[in-house]
Amino acid sequence: MTFPEFTAEQAQVVARAVRAIQEHAPECEVAQDVTPGAALALSQSGYTRLTVPTEAGGLGAGLGVFARAQAEVGRADASLALILAMHGHVTGAAFQGRSLPPHLLDAVAGAGVRGELLNALASEPELGSPSRGGLPRTVATPDGSGFESGLWFVTGRKTWSTGARALRWALVSAATPDGRVGRYWVDLRGEGVRVEPTWEGALALRGSGSHDVVFDRAPAALQAPPAASHPAGSAWFWTAVAATYLGVGEAALDALRAYAHERVPTALGAPIATLPRVQETVGRIGAQLLSARTLLAHATATWDAHPDGQPGAGAVPLIGAAKAVCTNAAVDATDLAMRAAGGGALTAALPLGKLLRDARAGLTHPPGEDAALTAYGAALLDAPDRA
Repeated sequence: MTFPEFTAEQAQVVARAVRAIQEHAPECEVAQDVTPGAALALSQSGYTRLTVPTEAGGLGAGLGVFARAQAEVGRADASLALILAMHGHVTGAAFQGRSLPPHLLDAVAGAGVRGELLNALASEPELGSPSRGGLPRTVATPDGSGFESGLWFVTGRKTWSTGARALRWALVSAATPDGRVGRYWVDLRGEGVRVEPTWEGALALRGSGSHDVVFDRAPAALQAPPAASHPAGSAWFWTAVAATYLGVGEAALDALRAYAHERVPTALGAPIATLPRVQETVGRIGAQLLSARTLLAHATATWDAHPDGQPGAGAVPLIGAAKAVCTNAAVDATDLAMRAAGGGALTAALPLGKLLRDARAGLTHPPGEDAALTAYGAALLDAPDRA
């Protein structure tokens, strides 16, 4: 099982995004933030159009194509790839699940076509990730009555705001006056918004600029009333995360293979690629990554077989399991690569130290391994054929 092929235009924007990431990732790592040049390059790559439907001016990528694309940009650098992952999953899930009102879908599509980066901001200091429930402290107040109000004002703080300084728009989750949760379309360059640099010194993903965003009566003219979640939200987010970190693991394998051919110890008189121990490690990493990639391709194909998202909802536990397998494979790959490379892995000459740190960040994204595998196990136990 492999991912679907790109169309010619999809291949072009993915290639441009990879080049942009390769060019700007080092400066973002040093700056511990998304530099203006990196933000501009990501926007101009055209990747923001990838998951916008073709009828809305986009490239119409399904979940499998999105997974393939994210693995390629993740291979280039996790920090900047995650910024694209957040934009892509928010856009793809919104359109496939029709989880936003038509006027807000138009805004999301327009942002993608214009190259304006967006993200959904939901996590908070007290709440953590909202994946396990809870009411946000961030609040939205209407200037009129109810959701018919023409303008809302958002006040609160959001954490882990991937790509904060590079973003133009955010869908902000906030509590309504009646204690439910709505989503609000906020211009992050508008009034009442500031970025607080809380990501400096982070262990991993230093170039992602995942700072806090603080809202003080930030105006939101567009909003999505409280509504039941659609399985597309989980499917697209989990795929975005799984594929990005799969790319990190594959980058570690690439680095180890190159180093194994270049490193020629005097005592050995040959590249360390000739050592059975190194060959075994490379084989172990390769097998784990191929298994993870195949599982993710199968899971996304299962979803894409039902593009309306209804019968395909049964693929959600499988996608969650693929996220757990892909992130664990990335962690194992970077750790094993470090061991095989020896002392050279501790130097800046090899990227393995950065890849090791970035891979571990994948474990923090929902769903956690416990929740993912429990849900998949329950689905298997409930399946009539027990397959």
